Amino acid sequence: MEFFQTILDWYMANLNYFTIAVLMTIESSFIPFPSEVVIPFAAYKAAQGNLNIFGVVFAGTVGALMGAVINYFLAKYLGRPLVYKFAGSTLGRMLLLSKVKIEHAENYFIKYGRSSTFVGRLVPAVRQLISIPAGLAEMNFRDFILYTAAGAGIWNIILAVIGFYLYEIREQIFPYLGHILIALGALFVIWLIIKSRRQRLRSKVMKSSEAKDNLNHRQTF
Repeated sequence: MEFFQTILDWYMANLNYFTIAVLMTIESSFIPFPSEVVIPFAAYKAAQGNLNIFGVVFAGTVGALMGAVINYFLAKYLGRPLVYKFAGSTLGRMLLLSKVKIEHAENYFIKYGRSSTFVGRLVPAVRQLISIPAGLAEMNFRDFILYTAAGAGIWNIILAVIGFYLYEIREQIFPYLGHILIALGALFVIWLIIKSRRQRLRSKVMKSSEAKDNLNHRQTF
């Protein structure tokens, strides 16, 4: 517990507007890093008087927009074949990507159109990847910016409100909240590791199955 407390203290000490923007850029790209461990903690720090709550939301929204723009242009210029190939690669699986996830985000975009880049920012399973089908479809960039900024801004406001009032809860009602947050953070890291290993195992099983199918197909001839 002391180890995680040390990490949390270091993290909170280095959490500022710049690092918020950088972390949210990472979160909004294809790299698996949750906004739930950025904005609520920054808002918690703002409640202590060390940051401005409006600055937290602004920095988080700018970062989310930057990450989404990275995804948009990568998808636009790489094209669908390379995007799907990367999602199915070893590196893609390490980043918790998959062809199924990309296809799900693309179907969501096809179903809801441009507004999906707004609504999708509020949907956990789609939020990080919705900018990829927008890039593949070469959505109007101005509209993409407006919808993405609006959706990301609303999501960050929700998280900021949660984090801001967690400080009041901790001080008045729940003195052990900090320990619970540390435990949740540790559980999240463990979950990421387990999920990544499961994806690797699933990929090996699929490859083995494909190899058997190819062998059986050859033997029939």
